[in-house]
Amino acid sequence: MKFDSHMSKPSMRLSGLAAVWLLLASCELIFPQAPADDAVLDGPVAGLTPEQHAQFLRGDVAFNDEVFTSRTGLGPVFVAASCGSCHAGDGKGHPTTTLTRFGQVDSTGNLFLQRGGPQLQHRALPGFQPEQLPAGAAHSRFTPPANTGLGFLDAVPDAALLALADPNDADGDGISGRPNWISAPGYITARPGTRVQAGRYIGRYGKKAAAYDLLHQTAAAYNQDMGIVSSYEAVDAHSGQLADPEVSNQTVLDVVAYLKMLKAPVQREPNHPDVLAGEQAFLRIGCGKCHTPQLTTGASPIAALAHQTVRPYTDLLLHDMGPGLNDGYTEGTAAPAEWRTPALWGLGLSPNSQGGTYFLLHDGRARSIEDAIRQHGGEGQPSRERFDSLSAEQQRQLVRFLQSL
Repeated sequence: MKFDSHMSKPSMRLSGLAAVWLLLASCELIFPQAPADDAVLDGPVAGLTPEQHAQFLRGDVAFNDEVFTSRTGLGPVFVAASCGSCHAGDGKGHPTTTLTRFGQVDSTGNLFLQRGGPQLQHRALPGFQPEQLPAGAAHSRFTPPANTGLGFLDAVPDAALLALADPNDADGDGISGRPNWISAPGYITARPGTRVQAGRYIGRYGKKAAAYDLLHQTAAAYNQDMGIVSSYEAVDAHSGQLADPEVSNQTVLDVVAYLKMLKAPVQREPNHPDVLAGEQAFLRIGCGKCHTPQLTTGASPIAALAHQTVRPYTDLLLHDMGPGLNDGYTEGTAAPAEWRTPALWGLGLSPNSQGGTYFLLHDGRARSIEDAIRQHGGEGQPSRERFDSLSAEQQRQLVRFLQSL
């Protein structure tokens, strides 16, 4: 840059300041401000150590940026080529990413494990044929859930879930939540205070609570969703034979750490009069009996997750949702009409990852919050009927409350 030799020093100083101002203004145009913490689902929980934060970032890259190909182990049959493709922004999935599980009709187990079960790999690499749903196989479609706050749910002690369970409806309120007792794989590490019943463990992840912990869920997803073999899930989903690992243990553990250390969703406008009134209506009509507002975590190797009170609006238990939501398929000891109570936190941000609209319930069949409520049957039917008896204004306030979560 050339300067006029007759320009005074103050003028030169002002010109320099103007240039800096223009540069900063340009940067603001190029780099917009980060969204508010309550407007996004991703981001780490507060209070991580530097080492934990570094592992969180490695897991973030593996989850959201790594796209598998045939050269890196994809397939040969698969559902998706990456983790993040089904969980955009760590939010709920879309009908285009909804997967099909099949083969089990009762607690005796899956009868189609030798015919591709429990998951349908409906895509294939060139030269291979995608799987077809076997004739007569019971099946259900599962829309990918949101990922945030999962570490807090992992840290809730088994004793807390059993205290919420009432399998025989001893209190007569019509709610009989119970755990899904599952056969856990040998590679899991039991969390502190784990309860075991006849060799089975309490599941807490998945639509029917069929996964014990996030390692179980993640290793199975690599194998069943992407056809990626790990030392944890060493059987190739296509051939049914043992195979060499195609992803390292460290990468799998980094993804598990990423999922554990994602922050809990932040409620928006919690003190708005409509939100407060809607929450009271939610509790008054009995929704909180399954969608338990508050849980407290126990011990955790991640100090930021330990002994925290969180508000996920779930009891992590199975509930009979009636014939309308009975797909005839099940996992573990769950009955076909039983579903794990989904956490409601983050619900209001679901459209961000679902194309600007809602696809709710286990398979995305409900296109609005009101629609999802009105499809509740079984144990949820009394609350559904009470919702219908509310005034239009009270219904609007209840939905506004749910949208704030």
